[in-house]
Amino acid sequence: MDEANAKVLIRVTNPDGPDEVETLWAFPLGDDLYRLDNHPFYAYGVSCSDVVYAPFSDEEQMATFLRIESKSGNRTVRVIVDPPFIDGNESEQLIHGLVSLGCTFEGANSVLFSINVPSKVDLGEIRQYLLDRGAQWEHADPTYEMLFPSK
Repeated sequence: MDEANAKVLIRVTNPDGPDEVETLWAFPLGDDLYRLDNHPFYAYGVSCSDVVYAPFSDEEQMATFLRIESKSGNRTVRVIVDPPFIDGNESEQLIHGLVSLGCTFEGANSVLFSINVPSKVDLGEIRQYLLDRGAQWEHADPTYEMLFPSK
């Protein structure tokens, strides 16, 4: 498979301070469409392999996310580990336990991990795994609010 050779900028609004800017590797599909090839670390509502519409922005000087064109079926949760992930410690065991359940992951550093939950993997099982281990984590796609809308 060809390597992703484009970057898509996603701006994440932060109501408590400056926006976060995240750039994800992507495969250009034409007509300003891109298939994401990274696990997002800050963006909400997008996952690896989603197809997004991201025309070139003069202001940002790169392809910039405007909307999701089609969902891949992947879901994203983010995990912060303590102690930092090193070979053989409990943080490594936590992350590799998610892999044994069918997930993949990318690490932003030794404490922040983006976990890809494929469509064939039960998100409820992943949630319970993390809860049972007292992990610090969040729903990123779908978000908690999407999964549990207030009534």
